[in-house]
Amino acid sequence: MPGAAPAARVAVARTSLPGNPLAASAARRFARAALADWSALDFPAVGRISDRVADEVVLLVSELVTNAVVHAGTAVEVSCALDVVSGDGEVPSVVVEVTDHHPTRFLRGEPHDEDDPGCAGHGLRLVAELAECWGTAYRRASKTVWFQLPVSSAEAAESGEAAESGGFVESAEGSLKDDTPRNGALKGGDDCLNGDSPGDDAYVVELLAPAPARVGARDADVDWIRAGALSFLAEASELLAGQFDEDLVTSLAAQLLVPRFADWSAVWLDTEGGPPRLAMVWHASESRIETLSRLLEKEPPELPATARGRAVPWPWPSDPAAYGPGGAALACRLIAGGRAVGTLLLGRAGLMRVPDEVAGLVEDFARRVALALASARQYTRQATISRVLQRGLLPSRLAKIPGVESAVVYEPTGGTSAGGDFYDIFPAGDGRWVFVLGDVCGNGPEAAVVTGLVRPWLRLLAREGYGVGAVLERLNRMLGEEAVEAAVEGAAEAVAAGVGLSVGGGVSRFLSLLYGELVPLGDGGVRCTLASAGHPLPLVVRPDGSVRTVAEPQILLGVVEDAAYDCETFELAPGETLVCVTDGVTEHRSGARQFDDGNGLASLLGDCAGLGAEDVAERIREAVHAFAVEPPDDDLAVLVLRAR
Repeated sequence: MPGAAPAARVAVARTSLPGNPLAASAARRFARAALADWSALDFPAVGRISDRVADEVVLLVSELVTNAVVHAGTAVEVSCALDVVSGDGEVPSVVVEVTDHHPTRFLRGEPHDEDDPGCAGHGLRLVAELAECWGTAYRRASKTVWFQLPVSSAEAAESGEAAESGGFVESAEGSLKDDTPRNGALKGGDDCLNGDSPGDDAYVVELLAPAPARVGARDADVDWIRAGALSFLAEASELLAGQFDEDLVTSLAAQLLVPRFADWSAVWLDTEGGPPRLAMVWHASESRIETLSRLLEKEPPELPATARGRAVPWPWPSDPAAYGPGGAALACRLIAGGRAVGTLLLGRAGLMRVPDEVAGLVEDFARRVALALASARQYTRQATISRVLQRGLLPSRLAKIPGVESAVVYEPTGGTSAGGDFYDIFPAGDGRWVFVLGDVCGNGPEAAVVTGLVRPWLRLLAREGYGVGAVLERLNRMLGEEAVEAAVEGAAEAVAAGVGLSVGGGVSRFLSLLYGELVPLGDGGVRCTLASAGHPLPLVVRPDGSVRTVAEPQILLGVVEDAAYDCETFELAPGETLVCVTDGVTEHRSGARQFDDGNGLASLLGDCAGLGAEDVAERIREAVHAFAVEPPDDDLAVLVLRAR
């Protein structure tokens, strides 16, 4: 049983059921058959199972299997065991585990009907009411819900003494290893899923002699550290690597420890200038988590500075309702790069002290958690800086052009990084409005630097009264001058550092740009003057669905210093739409094909006649993402202008 105290396993039955609606009835028959087979044997501990306990086992197994089938839709493994825990007397209990393999998927073809009691189970509520203890164990590919139902002391008294101890011990993998001849094995089954008669292999009941009572805590400690320490650390490293949310890291850390190496655990995160924050609490018995959280919030561990990253003994808390019976606890500061990021606390019931081997394992695990937390915090800081930078590179709002409806879609690569695509709409004076859509060669921070230079230059040149062609020519010269200055500075730094100068290094100053002016006309529509410098050519969509290309292709900005740029003027009539995109749209790939192959964009726009600007922009965005399984690997920007 996950998270349970060491116990002598007297008998166990296991079965695997397909994930279909008949699994619950099969599980009920399986549980009744297993309990009946045990009771029929001349084994003192087995004989203590009452009808009431059997009924409750069958009820809870049915509910948990129903939940697993409805919410997972995979095969379900069911284990039903009889355990005897040594104490003042032998206390037998029935332990059941129900495991599914994908805890978030609904069963295909079987809708979840909340009003159908045969479909919607009430498993966890019933488990919490009926079971002495219960919990959930999460693994990479499965989830196990377990519960324990004890046999009453009165029934135990009537049943006689327990069986003699045998030679079964628990292996490092958590399975049972047979060191003595087996008392016996009983096979039986019910192939009820197909409506057939009972078979021989539906489940297997194993009868196991109880393990000898352990003399001291040391043997338990050795079993504990044997239970897959190396594989545990490897799994922890894999799960924690690449996690960029510190709360997710703490959740994984706590649940990795429980129930395999602790009965409960908690993680505090250090805050800047404030008290530590209790980020995660987990207990093998989930009904205790809420009480445990309230108590831990009142008493965060304070470790001495000399502890650093060592796991040190911690007093077992006094409230058994939250923590469980007495045991041993460890606290460990989470240190990454010489800086503390939090504290890990865990406890294991039934131990006088935590052995050095286990303390070393906890320290290794804590280092992995600390590194994951430091990486997550660094990522969060960088993402925040990127968002702030992006807000500065793009306009806070777009100017409203009289008689024109506008819409923009903008998606930088990676979602949060500042990209090389940019856009703008602003008034230029004298009844003129300017629209801009640009794409710096490259992406990420280097491209963002150029974006930060170009946008204010464009606004300045437009408001100084320069026409469309003149703006592009002056911007082209400015980019050339900036590139020369960067090359000179780079050469000076290379000489000072005593290294060779690499040709073509530094930030790229190449830029594709679509730049245009709009002048509203008195009788409706607008006059548009635009030029394209190495940019995908804009398209005009007429009300009848026909699509035409406007402007002529010209050289990129920043390539030839004295390049001249021509512009084109046309009228955008009411109901016509001007669509401008970057190459993140036209060159988005699906295998060997690009989105704009065979005039793909024009074909899409032909079906957009009569749509508003926002609907057209969204239609393009959806089509780009649906074109390939992989998301776009370049910044994506769309600017749509529709004359009213």
